[in-house]
Amino acid sequence: MSFIWYIIIGIVAGFLAGKIMRGGGFGLIINLLLGILGGVLGGWVFALFGLAASGLIGSLITSTVGAILVLWIASLFSKSK
Repeated sequence: MSFIWYIIIGIVAGFLAGKIMRGGGFGLIINLLLGILGGVLGGWVFALFGLAASGLIGSLITSTVGAILVLWIASLFSKSK
């Protein structure tokens, strides 16, 4: 059941990151998928700094930061308009 929560939190984080990023990211579906990946990346980055998120809000913040990082990295590799 916790795996489903990680996916749901990642989807919400991807949506929030798309709203925060300038230009709106890559569209709703891609932002949601990158949000799931960002949740994993965010947890890993926070663990590197010795920070731990607890609870729903902490997990959402961690995942959103990770999703913003993933969207930013993806924007570096995408074609400029």
